[in-house]
Amino acid sequence: MAKPEFEFFDPTSLAARLVGGIAGLTEKILSHDPETDDYTRMLQFAPGTDTSPMGVQQHDFWEEVWILEGSIHDLTLDRTFVAGMYACRPPRMPHGPWRSPNGCRTLEIRYYRQER
Repeated sequence: MAKPEFEFFDPTSLAARLVGGIAGLTEKILSHDPETDDYTRMLQFAPGTDTSPMGVQQHDFWEEVWILEGSIHDLTLDRTFVAGMYACRPPRMPHGPWRSPNGCRTLEIRYYRQER
């Protein structure tokens, strides 16, 4: 089965899960395809969240990120990204770690590209 079918719903009703053992970093999985492991999530950085213990991230999947609220600061690039900005990361693209002094909420879509 692919991702489940949902009509509009309020994602605040979903339970938040801690991510990477980092205090203040939580996710809400909006939809998930168990066959492909593709999923869409909201990621929340509470004010003061620092993902330095996770180090630079690299994934084996595509990741699209849209910052909905707040901002995050990439400690490697020494750049701050704010609400309204978007990223599309191919597999193995390094990013982070992040610090969010005032908090941030993102919408992320993660998927494995199917070879043709």
